[in-house]
Amino acid sequence: MNPYYPYWPNRSYNVHDPHQYMPYGQQPAAYDNQHAYPINTDYFDRQQTVRGQATWTDGGQVTKCGIAWSENEYMTAAVGENSPYECGQMLKIRNISAPYGREIIVKVVDQVSGYPANRINLHRRAFEALGVNTSVGVINIEIIPSPELEQEKWGKYLLEVTEAAYPNFNVTDYNAIGKTMLSHSLVRETFEFVLQSPQETLRVQGIVVYNPNTDRIVSFNLQEVQ
Repeated sequence: MNPYYPYWPNRSYNVHDPHQYMPYGQQPAAYDNQHAYPINTDYFDRQQTVRGQATWTDGGQVTKCGIAWSENEYMTAAVGENSPYECGQMLKIRNISAPYGREIIVKVVDQVSGYPANRINLHRRAFEALGVNTSVGVINIEIIPSPELEQEKWGKYLLEVTEAAYPNFNVTDYNAIGKTMLSHSLVRETFEFVLQSPQETLRVQGIVVYNPNTDRIVSFNLQEVQ
């Protein structure tokens, strides 16, 4: 049995699943995966917001994407093998079970056999960052692909730097602020990130200057803004 597969009652498993955390009759009011969305993954646009469910895992040493679960400060996830979401892609996950719709940004690092396209398996730390205790087991979510960040190479780079610089925060949103040609060999790009901790919300502006001819960074800077 796949170690990431969640517990569903009345199924016959051959080995113990450490994440069999939902006793029968205590599952949340769940979305019907078979009817809420067609199983044909052609239905899913990579830039479309999709409602589904999230489970959690502690990850493992080996992933099908070749990307460690510890990437992105453990804000990582696995998707179904037939999912439209690709290895390394950034996804925004919104907890619609929570009163205030907490959000995080995760990186796809693994694939799970048997998962439908609207089910995602979050690393335990990412699951908890959505304001949920792991004893809950399964939550209702929205999956929001992040095409803007995917298209912005340096924005993705600054996202990783920001997460490393603020280890007790989770990045919940981002915006590309501007791009300026300083000269034929220098380009400046500016991004803004929203960070959330249990105590406060921060806005951090990231600026990177690079040489477009060599694709090398000249300088970068992070600063908190009001």
